[in-house]
Amino acid sequence: MKILLQLLCCYCGVALSTACALQFSSDVPLIQPEQLNHQFWQTKIADGDKVLLSSMQIAERNSQTIAQQAELTPLAALPGEYSRAELEQIIQAVSAVPASPRFYADGSAVTDAHWQRYQQQLALAQLKARNHIGFGLVVKRTAMRAWPSAARVFNAEANLDLDRFAETALFPGDAVAILHHSQDKQWLLLQSFNYTGWVSAADIAIGRRDEVLAFGTQQPFLVITGAKVHTAFTPELPAVSELQLDMGVRLPLLSAAEVGYLVNGQNPLASYIVQLPIRNADGALEFTAALIPRSADVRQGYLPFTANNILLQAFKFLGERYGWGHDYNGRDCTGFIMEVFRSVGLLMPRNSSQQGKGSFGTNVRFDAASSGADKLAALRRAQPADLLYFPGHVALYLGMHNKQPFIIHDVNGLIYPSKTGQLYRSKLNGVVVTPLLPLNANAEQSYLDALYTIKSLR
Repeated sequence: MKILLQLLCCYCGVALSTACALQFSSDVPLIQPEQLNHQFWQTKIADGDKVLLSSMQIAERNSQTIAQQAELTPLAALPGEYSRAELEQIIQAVSAVPASPRFYADGSAVTDAHWQRYQQQLALAQLKARNHIGFGLVVKRTAMRAWPSAARVFNAEANLDLDRFAETALFPGDAVAILHHSQDKQWLLLQSFNYTGWVSAADIAIGRRDEVLAFGTQQPFLVITGAKVHTAFTPELPAVSELQLDMGVRLPLLSAAEVGYLVNGQNPLASYIVQLPIRNADGALEFTAALIPRSADVRQGYLPFTANNILLQAFKFLGERYGWGHDYNGRDCTGFIMEVFRSVGLLMPRNSSQQGKGSFGTNVRFDAASSGADKLAALRRAQPADLLYFPGHVALYLGMHNKQPFIIHDVNGLIYPSKTGQLYRSKLNGVVVTPLLPLNANAEQSYLDALYTIKSLR
């Protein structure tokens, strides 16, 4: 009866001193609930609203990054066609049979016969002496994969959260070059500005090169600043009804003067009107107007690049499930970082090693001769919103608290030495705030030992 009374009082808003308080508990060392709020960290930044790079400087930085990073390719710079040898080399680089064994979720091995069927899907025999490059726009969030298959495969570790065919995701309005198709024509080999892989053909609208490349440059434009935003429900046009738009997506902004005072059966007075690509019955590109409620987390133009805005954007993903290669309708460590910085207009490579070892930005490097004291000294000089790189991982630096460096990151595993000397092993499997020093990057190395780059994009 006492417990029931306490629950009723809590529900009715009656104060019962500590009766309604839930005790905070976590297996992550040094974490307190107030640290799970962006304002806790923003108040520690003296000039958090200072603009770090102007829009013009960001455009210059993007141009420099593309020039410095070989894995970044402006689609406008692609040739009109590839030779058979050139295209086969690209396909083999994307879809290479791994040297180590792979397994399905039930534990059965991916056999040589399975690999042969996957390789047949590559349709290498259909390559021509000269192969035309097509162009298209993504019409819905879609998975980019290492093979033209939806099969989920895993390595010997058998971590079912890590599908080794998953690579990344593409989002509505992303421009792509179309290089090839699978044997069954259900998959397209696509090149985006920072990645190449296989995507379901049903998610791509094929258009002229000029109209595809112009889509992402139109003014004015709306930027998705929430973790996920959806268009208005639209029974008249299901293709753009409650369409998911992830952080950083940029769409042309239209006005009622252009499209009229009814959009898909709804008055646009309380909405933003955006232009979206859609795929018609034969796969060709068309454009349509769609509505995003003005209550949604969006902005006309990119967010100003400030430390406070970067932290604010990062915390919008707090608690989202980790998704290797953008799996689970989420994102992984680098996807998390890319989407946060894309909301201010900054572009970067897809993979953590490409980012961490890349020369773009200002970099503090460490090697085997670097001591823990050297790294700690560099961390004390680092600024909130800087990036910390470890083998296979990246985290956003939040700052120091009680002489401890803290980070927010999208991470799968949780490993640290327990009081008994044994390694504590569990999972975080999401976007979380953690201290750096008590935790391990892997079974052999602490995060501090594994840290190899501190990168600032300011």
